[in-house]
Amino acid sequence: MPTEKRKEKIINVLSKRQPDLRVVLEDVAIAHNASAVARTCEAVGVLNLHIISKEPEKVIFNEAISTRAEKWLNIHFHRTTEECLSILKNQGFKIAVTTLAEKTIPYTEVNYCQPVAIVFGNESKGVSSDALNFADYFIRIPMVGMVQSLNLSVSVGIILYEAFRQRQAKGLYSSSRLQPEEFDEMLKYWLSNPKPRQPFSHKK
Repeated sequence: MPTEKRKEKIINVLSKRQPDLRVVLEDVAIAHNASAVARTCEAVGVLNLHIISKEPEKVIFNEAISTRAEKWLNIHFHRTTEECLSILKNQGFKIAVTTLAEKTIPYTEVNYCQPVAIVFGNESKGVSSDALNFADYFIRIPMVGMVQSLNLSVSVGIILYEAFRQRQAKGLYSSSRLQPEEFDEMLKYWLSNPKPRQPFSHKK
């Protein structure tokens, strides 16, 4: 049984989770990056991480990098981009896709206080055309160097902390954003001293 101090911390952390701020990784190839992304998601209160992969069994979190952050997240695996983003669209999420394509806007110009899913592409190829077809926003991180790209996990961190800043300023961390029944279910699970959760697999 957790101590009262531990229970109080868990309740406090859970009450700050942001169910309407999602991160989507499309065809992530490097386990190090997925692990680092999970750690950043957990730090800013993201509850749901979506991973698009044809071989989800090969996406293995490295605990030395993630510090077991993945056990405090709901990990959703999807076989295709269309499957993942159509689900999120139908749930009312805006889709912000990170891309180096033309007609992008700086990532700071997006309203992250609305229900939004941020899509990050493969480390070498970037996002797919399918992801771009679903996008409500094409966003970029401004750069002035010769190399016009950042490490995937760094990009996620930069954008998520802008979302964190906006949501903090609007008071979205001041009270629970979860429905009472979902909060109670998650609390019960977290208090059970969980191991990493079995990923949610979505099939057509």
